[in-house]
Formats: sequence, structure tokens, C-alpha cells
Amino acid sequence: MCGGCVGTEYPERGTTCLEGGSFLLNFVGCAQCGRRDFVLVNNRAEDLQGGEEIVTYDHLCKNCHHLIARHEYTFSVVDDYQEYTMLCLLCGRAEDSISILPDDPRQMTPLF
Repeated sequence: MCGGCVGTEYPERGTTCLEGGSFLLNFVGCAQCGRRDFVLVNNRAEDLQGGEEIVTYDHLCKNCHHLIARHEYTFSVVDDYQEYTMLCLLCGRAEDSISILPDDPRQMTPLF
């Protein structure tokens, strides 16, 4: 993984968890060849471990295939919530939790 290719290492992305693709706004250019072009996604793997879906892949320079970053995305269901996480040098880090119920109990206002 290459810190010289990104503007900010592991930027905070709030609740934006990417299962695929790249955060190109953070890509400043390849530290190896010096070009700023599209980023390839390579070695994509999906795995299921203990009820958790894990997606991993590599971000590569389109021109010289330099490894920019390794991306990890996870999805699981915990109690009544879908839990998402992302960790990547290029795309950043993020977490999200969404209720599977019609009305999210965390969003409801108390009656009293």
C-alpha cells in the first residue's frame, strides 16, 4: 500500500461504505509512474465468515499496475440492524448501521 498515491491516508467517510469502486478524489497520482488516471480493481474476493460477508480487493494504477491500496468491506446483521464497515487507504474508513425494522427504534422520539 502506498501513502504517496493518496492525498489523505484513511480519510473519514462517515457512513459511506463502498462495496466496489474507488474514491478518486483522494487519488493524487501514482507514486511509481507519476500519472493520474483511472484506478483498477483487481483480486476481488468475497467470503462469508460466521455470518459476516467480507469483500476485499486491490486498487491498482491503470498504467503500471502499482498497488495503491487494499480495500476491505464487511456486512453483517446484528440483532435488528444491518452493519456495514469499510477500511481502505484510498477510500477511507466508514461505518453504518441500518435498522431492518420498518421504523428504526433509534430514530423514534419518546412520547413523554
